[in-house]
Amino acid sequence: MSQATSYIERIKQLKSEKKITNDQLADMTGIPLGTLSKILAGISDSPKLVNIVAIAQALGCSLDYLISGNPENTNNYTLSSQEIRMVESFRQLDAHGKELTLMVLEKEKERALGGETEVVTRPERARVLSQPSLRTPSVSASGLGKRTICLYDMPVSAGLGIDLSDVMESEIRIPDNAKTQDADYALRISGNSMEPKFHEGDILLIQNCEAVEVGELGIFILDGEGYFKKFDGDKLLSLNPIYAPIPLKDFSDIQCVGRVIGKMYRK
Repeated sequence: MSQATSYIERIKQLKSEKKITNDQLADMTGIPLGTLSKILAGISDSPKLVNIVAIAQALGCSLDYLISGNPENTNNYTLSSQEIRMVESFRQLDAHGKELTLMVLEKEKERALGGETEVVTRPERARVLSQPSLRTPSVSASGLGKRTICLYDMPVSAGLGIDLSDVMESEIRIPDNAKTQDADYALRISGNSMEPKFHEGDILLIQNCEAVEVGELGIFILDGEGYFKKFDGDKLLSLNPIYAPIPLKDFSDIQCVGRVIGKMYRK
């Protein structure tokens, strides 16, 4: 298939690859069918950012990919309503305002992220991926708040899952900020079933929960094996199209043990 040159073509290309109709996409995103049809027909010159974000999430791609065609988003956090307002406000600034805003953001990012993540290895076998508790925040020598969470070294993105009796546990120190405050534990993934958004070695930040919404990324246990997948109601989906969907009807014991809220920033 040829390279799509606009966000509309990229949406249509992903819809075609995933065999998703306009009706299905409207249901997945909550966008009225009439509004969605106008976006895809190019009638809506300036579609709302919140609608484009919803489409990207439903199609399992990054917002950056839809807008620019760049398949990789190294920060890869789902945009909150506050972040969407920030982007829309940024677009209304003149060149000087944008330059000043970017300077402030870079300084604040350096302050918030601080040094590299400290990893304290504590080899233990975790018989099950239970609901790890939040750790007490501490303060680093630089004065930046940090806290400790469990890191499970498990290849949850491998195509066929992994026996949770082989999960290895350690601890990592992460910045205690708005991006990480909802993280209850972390998972290091391997395999390529969730590319292009997630790659081998990425560390996911996970929030404890027993269920996720359709279109959200989660950690699931199916008959004792762990999976990092996108929830699609009656099945789990990989982002890599070479992997087939996993029908939930084929399993007798189905559990959701977390929602993926982002991944660790790589320096």
